Amino acid sequence: MIDKLSLITVYPEIFLLVMACVITLVDLGVKSPRRTLTYVLTMLTLAVVAVWFADRAMNGTTVYAFGNMLVSDAMGNWLKCFATIAVMVTLVYGRPYSGDRDMLRGGEIFSLSMFSLLGMFSMISGNHFLVIYLGLELLTLSSYALVALRRDNAVASEAAMKYFVLGALASGFLLYGLSMMYGATGSLNIGEVLKAIGSGQVKHQVLVFGLVFVVAGLAFKLGVVPFHMWIPDVYQGAPTSVTLMIGGAPKLAAFAIVFRLLIEGMLPLAIDWQQMLVVLAVCSLALGNMAAIAQTNLKRMLAYSTISQMGFVLLGLLAGVINGNVAGIENAYSSAMFYVVTYVLTTLAGFGVILLLAREGFESEEISDLSGLNERSPLYAAVMAICLFSMAGIPPMVGFYAKLSVLQALISSGSTAHIVLAVFAVVMSLIGAFYYLRVVKVMYFDAPITATTVSAPLDVRAVLSLNGAMVLLLGILPGGLMTLCAKAIVLALGT
Repeated sequence: MIDKLSLITVYPEIFLLVMACVITLVDLGVKSPRRTLTYVLTMLTLAVVAVWFADRAMNGTTVYAFGNMLVSDAMGNWLKCFATIAVMVTLVYGRPYSGDRDMLRGGEIFSLSMFSLLGMFSMISGNHFLVIYLGLELLTLSSYALVALRRDNAVASEAAMKYFVLGALASGFLLYGLSMMYGATGSLNIGEVLKAIGSGQVKHQVLVFGLVFVVAGLAFKLGVVPFHMWIPDVYQGAPTSVTLMIGGAPKLAAFAIVFRLLIEGMLPLAIDWQQMLVVLAVCSLALGNMAAIAQTNLKRMLAYSTISQMGFVLLGLLAGVINGNVAGIENAYSSAMFYVVTYVLTTLAGFGVILLLAREGFESEEISDLSGLNERSPLYAAVMAICLFSMAGIPPMVGFYAKLSVLQALISSGSTAHIVLAVFAVVMSLIGAFYYLRVVKVMYFDAPITATTVSAPLDVRAVLSLNGAMVLLLGILPGGLMTLCAKAIVLALGT
């Protein structure tokens, strides 16, 4: 019998699931080509869910439900709140674009977005291997369908096939690794797995063998080298509104499962998985930044940029435990969480401008398509410039403080290897600044290739302006969000 506390813990998820089903049925009777009623109901549902999780996160309480299979803590609730807001912003930006390309015909984009968000919630709250895996599959299956939503577009269909095949391979890696961990520890519960590993009575070779497959599966979900193959093709091939759906909120859920599995479940194996993360981080920073320089397609450039940005997140995660000393654990993991949250915020605004510039029959995907944007629309050029400066790590944007916090966590560990990694990351960031600043140069100094004025609905203009302002404001005043991340990590580790 399910106890009342467990049900209360998942009320927001139940509400989201019920509303996703209701909205899908209501949409059958909607005649508007822009799906206005469906859109409004979806946004109201997501707003309620976001406020619900924010309220829980501020309470700071940790609750274990359904026989310790789920955990509701401050970190998880904040990540769910941010993921919900990210999906809302994505739908605001993506609706005009999707409407112009006949992607709103059946309203599937709204229901699939809500089901993918539900999968993210399961990943973030999972305290059990199977719950995390089920959430991951719900997210990825919804994502496959979203990528293939333009059924008449050969490029999108090809991207969906690549995503599906490689996603199935990565899921197999992760599932096999989790089964090995279960075989070694005798439990699927993350807390029990931690106790079993900490007891020292489990064969280390078996644990490490399973750990390799777990890290490989997680690396695919983060999109880091050498498991990055799907990122450029899917980012470029998917409809831009779907690219943002894949590249935004799911990164928060990916961070959460890395935290749940590697840190909450396998911290005694830190010396093993940190070595793997070093290789993944170095390769991601190098390949991501080098390959991005050669790109002329803006979405593909941002895809390689994502790979390098995730390399920075891994640098934060590997700085927590130094030779068995966990003194810097809070600083390291809170910097990684801060980095992921601010990266998603910046990505939303960047892709928002790309979606805004696209129109019927024109995708605005090439870097040259932004030529002279400042002359056509100074506001949108400024928002895009702020995002590019932030991704490059130029002050006073929030990306600078995010990179600084990760580098500070590495250097404060006192390890020579970590200091070398920090220097390497700075060099790679300098190389990466070239391709970001190249786009700024195109927007401000090249002649416009079209005299078409940039127009957008009021809600898109308002949200995009606020989004760009937040990237700048959080760079000037980062303390509040950094404190929030630090408190959330402390509370998560304390339980």
